[in-house]
Amino acid sequence: MSASTPSTSPAQPPSVPLDAEPFPATGKKTDRSNGIEETPTQFVGNGEAHTQRSPLFSSPRHKKSGSLGVNGTSKEQKPPKLIVQDFPDRSGQRLTSLLFDDKPRPQRTQTELVSGRRAGASWDRSHIHFAPFSVPLKRRLQTLMVLSHTLSIALFLTAFFLLCAIPLFWPLLLPYTIYVLLSAAPHSGTLSHRSPFLRSLPIWSLFASYFPARLHRSSRLEPTRKYIFGYHPHGIISHGAFATFATEACGFSTLFPGITNTLLTLDSNFRVPFYRDYALAMGLASVSRESCENILTKGGANGEGMGRAITIVVGGARESLDAQPHSHLRLVLKRRKGFVKLAIRTGADLVPVLAFGENELYEQVTSDSHPFVHRFQLMVKKCMGFTVPLFHARGVFNYDVGLMPYRKPLNVVVGRPVKVVQVRKGEKVDESYVEELHAAYVTELARIWEEWKDVFGVDKGVELKIVE
Repeated sequence: MSASTPSTSPAQPPSVPLDAEPFPATGKKTDRSNGIEETPTQFVGNGEAHTQRSPLFSSPRHKKSGSLGVNGTSKEQKPPKLIVQDFPDRSGQRLTSLLFDDKPRPQRTQTELVSGRRAGASWDRSHIHFAPFSVPLKRRLQTLMVLSHTLSIALFLTAFFLLCAIPLFWPLLLPYTIYVLLSAAPHSGTLSHRSPFLRSLPIWSLFASYFPARLHRSSRLEPTRKYIFGYHPHGIISHGAFATFATEACGFSTLFPGITNTLLTLDSNFRVPFYRDYALAMGLASVSRESCENILTKGGANGEGMGRAITIVVGGARESLDAQPHSHLRLVLKRRKGFVKLAIRTGADLVPVLAFGENELYEQVTSDSHPFVHRFQLMVKKCMGFTVPLFHARGVFNYDVGLMPYRKPLNVVVGRPVKVVQVRKGEKVDESYVEELHAAYVTELARIWEEWKDVFGVDKGVELKIVE
């Protein structure tokens, strides 16, 4: 221990390093001049950068590391801490001492403590990401509308069977059920159940803005003609077709004034109680041949279908099995020529429609990874006329699992019409003319794809393929 000479000046605060830390005293010191015991004030630190360095710190830098050495100890071997002790007495004199705290300290080892699993760690690694509670009300309402539409058939069936469980409603439900089974409204072509008010409700704007969906026009359509819109691709549930052609959420009547469009669906959907009334009010009709011909030859401005149009999802259920996100757009169209013959018989122009993003709304089991499932789906399609893709997307309160579609943009582009010359009633349709119109239709469809695929964010390398 090295000591300094006592000072005769008035008591001053102890000079301590800037990075010093108070250190508890390890014992008491005695001032022998007056016999009074004083507790020293201690500080721990490595010295001030701007003060003159003690001779104890004047050792040269370490040869290998170049770091400042302390008593032959390099920076890699931590030097002992410096303790500054200050001893005041009654007269105001102070005695300052320096010493090193070089007591050995225990080293931590890997075997000292064994910890269990951290609670909640599995939730951090979970593949399911839940939606936060602070979601805006508008987005909640959008989700509610899409959920209601997706489960509409199930909801109407549930309501019907609940009413059937109440005997009080039997006198009403029995004649209603007979009417549903025998009604010709879905294919009569009169569109008498169509409700422009229901189609224009603001709630459908919530439905369309969920994705969001937008309708685009390549050219004007004359209201003095009639048209067959061919919608591609089918996707899983054809949400884009419903948003743009079954409602006014995307402004169909504004883009195509004077044209009354009818979205067609399976005839079996009009045998579901309560749901058939909802579908008819939305302007839907059966996709049967009788229904198509009645719509395009009855009613309209001249009573012969002028200004009317129908929308057919040409690929059908078969195309829904090829609805894979981030993959080639496979359209089942090569052998689908019935809609072309229908156009020739009714004199309706063909209008190709391509929906960018329809296949991105869901993920489903691929035929390559599950060939037996794919064969079963094709067998169901052949026997029953429809099939059920094994799909999933997001949920109501999470982003990874459920039957709700993903929030992907839907851009529905209506192409230029292909002019069709109507044949006289009773005449046979020329097959060469059918092939000519079919080729022109596919060409216009390919033009839409090539012109707008980069604008609407199609993945690089994805191509349009016409199959079957």
